[in-house]
Amino acid sequence: MLKFLPVFLLVIMTSVNPIAAQETPPAVAADDPILKIFEPRQFSDSSGAVLNYRLMKPIDFDSEKRYPLVVFLHGAGERGSDNTSQLKHGAKEFAKEENRKKYPAYVLAPQCPRGLKWVEVDWSQPTSKMPEAPSQSMGLLKNLVDTMCANSNVDASRVYITGLSMGGYGTWDAISRYQNVFAAAAPICGGGDPDFVSRFAKLPLWCFHGSDDPAVPVGRSREMIDALKAFGASPRYTEYAGVKHDSWTETYRNPEFFSWLFDQKMADADYSATPQEDLK
Repeated sequence: MLKFLPVFLLVIMTSVNPIAAQETPPAVAADDPILKIFEPRQFSDSSGAVLNYRLMKPIDFDSEKRYPLVVFLHGAGERGSDNTSQLKHGAKEFAKEENRKKYPAYVLAPQCPRGLKWVEVDWSQPTSKMPEAPSQSMGLLKNLVDTMCANSNVDASRVYITGLSMGGYGTWDAISRYQNVFAAAAPICGGGDPDFVSRFAKLPLWCFHGSDDPAVPVGRSREMIDALKAFGASPRYTEYAGVKHDSWTETYRNPEFFSWLFDQKMADADYSATPQEDLK
């Protein structure tokens, strides 16, 4: 009887967590060049909590320059502790040589531990409310971004955030929770709390979703876009007709997306410290 237990558990997990079921990828191959481009790192806070992450530095790094920072949030299937799986989707597009040369930047790819989320909400619900406190992983990520902006060659006026599925939820949460941090946001097939759109109504935002998404209903993105428009904002929204959950592949392969993202700049960035190190 016990030998059938793992199959039984898999069925339950699939029914409860469709996002994870849709996004479970094979491990990134050990010889994949992306593992050299994105260096493995760890960040810990004063409580001892740890966030694994990968960091791509600007190509032809110049210590006299400041560079944009892209925060990339992976989906539920890439959670874990291998500090590798988060590079499965999206990261390879940022790492392409032509993109690195045209848009030299730091790209930060943190990994959320298994069982945790970028924002602790119930994915099965048609709408959700923003929790009062950030999730553990989101709190660590914010501290890491603050540290990079204050102590490295990051251009704090050009910090961008994007993410897919669970990372799309995280993107909406981050811009709702942390004002005057991000210069632009691109949530992909996620959802947020429409009650907080006033906090980021002026933020350049481009949202993406597949019309036939079975894991995250397209209504989650439509709800946020409608709320922003009702508030007087002018967000960009791309809905891929007939596309299911994978609305990120087309997005990150689109040269217009990169051009739009790196064109954004915040006028009143909060960080003005002189860089102390170059994140070697």
